[in-house]
Amino acid sequence: MTTTPISAPFTLTRGDISLTTDKALLQIPVMHDFLANRSYWAKNIPIETVQKAAENSLTFALLHNGAQIGYARVVSDFATVAYLGDVYVLPAFRGQGLSKWMMETIMAHPDLQGLRRWILLTADAHGLYEQFGWTAVNNPARYIEQWTQNVYSTQGA
Repeated sequence: MTTTPISAPFTLTRGDISLTTDKALLQIPVMHDFLANRSYWAKNIPIETVQKAAENSLTFALLHNGAQIGYARVVSDFATVAYLGDVYVLPAFRGQGLSKWMMETIMAHPDLQGLRRWILLTADAHGLYEQFGWTAVNNPARYIEQWTQNVYSTQGA
């Protein structure tokens, strides 16, 4: 059996902002600070978990003059399904179209074409995703989950 290689990392630039899939440019401590302390979905996440998640995902980092200001990651088999998660832009950089640019780039990524299903969870960004064809779950009765609420608060307890 042969596997399809993942595309080489790339970087796009608009003025002093870059969007890259190059994992060598990820700033794990910056990502951890936002996710652990300012996100509603990954409160208290350990830095080791942030790093492991990034290592095992297709990552997209927004950089302003080299400093990381945004992030998103995709978990996928690159054939049928993709999960989009940990999407954020730091508050000081919001309102500049950066989340739209990131979503355009993610949705156009060559390794993510022809998928049967994309999945994400959001409490407050429906309007952003709807611009890219995302809708509410078509048949919610089919979806089930195993969810450990506050998992990062209880680890090591």
